[in-house]
Amino acid sequence: MISPSLLSADFSNLKKDIEMINESSAYSFHLDIMDGVFVPNISFGFPIIDIVKKYGKKKLDVHLMIIEPDKYIEKFKNAGADILTVHYETCKHLHRTVQNIKNFGMKVGVSLNPHTSIYNLEDIIKDLDIVLIMSVNPGFGGQKFIENTYEKVKNLKNLIKNKKAKTLIEIDGGVNLKNAKKLKECGADILVAGNFIFKSKNPKNTINNLKNIFN
Repeated sequence: MISPSLLSADFSNLKKDIEMINESSAYSFHLDIMDGVFVPNISFGFPIIDIVKKYGKKKLDVHLMIIEPDKYIEKFKNAGADILTVHYETCKHLHRTVQNIKNFGMKVGVSLNPHTSIYNLEDIIKDLDIVLIMSVNPGFGGQKFIENTYEKVKNLKNLIKNKKAKTLIEIDGGVNLKNAKKLKECGADILVAGNFIFKSKNPKNTINNLKNIFN
């Protein structure tokens, strides 16, 4: 499954890029919400999500790179989020946060920064719909892919199998056609791509080319 990151879209003509994704083989819209505290950047908030929800025909995959995400769970549900992903590093009581997201009827994801071990999720993996592995340091688009991600994905896949969980593995950061095939072979299910899609000559074809790796 391919989830284009709107962080790299053309915000002067956002509707056009939304419609392009609607017409593509993408699985969802990936929305990176940054607060300038947890990560050194600020992205966008509810007004942009409202626009995506209004014109978008795909699922909304909302990735919260913010502190105290629990305060906003209900607001993101009301804004139209289908999947809500929080960072392991920002949740003092992760199990409570996960259950809260589920109680609002959303699929739940937990994201791990490059330095965070997948084994921190060992006791909660069966409760998660998605684990999002950051393959760059979060906060900015266009960064170089971290090579250790492959090993991390393999270890996470083994953990999921050993725990007999149904959790999907999502990768975010520096994804392109060169590393997508290997990520799939290691166990990835969902690929997030921003600059690689939106800076290409034909974004719709680029999405299809990424998706074809999984066929």
